[in-house]
Amino acid sequence: QVQLVESGGGLVQAGGSLRLSCAASGRSTSSCYAMGWFRQAPGKEREFVATINWNGGSTYYADSVKGRFTISRDNAKSTVYLQMNSLKPEDTAVYYCACARFPYGSNWYKLASNFGSWGQGTQVTVSS
Repeated sequence: QVQLVESGGGLVQAGGSLRLSCAASGRSTSSCYAMGWFRQAPGKEREFVATINWNGGSTYYADSVKGRFTISRDNAKSTVYLQMNSLKPEDTAVYYCACARFPYGSNWYKLASNFGSWGQGTQVTVSS
């Protein structure tokens, strides 16, 4: 079982930046094919933000964050990062990271059902 712990959230003004971290631990970290970031705002469903493959480093982004957010990984530290720039009030949400063990289907990278071992989440609040 992989354990994931997110950190780096906080309160920031619109236009500001934050970097989220997701540290993975446990005996099965190598079993993750990819790591993803999702977010959930109050009263809304959890939505895809970005995904990165552990090995090849391929990245995928939601249209709403493309060009503003960057996902990266440090394999040696078993950590995935989400650099968030030009933040907007609509980015306010709890951000979660999760592990995808297999790429099922053509849209696997953005389907929450393909991910497991969810972290506890970190709150990001962007003020206008």
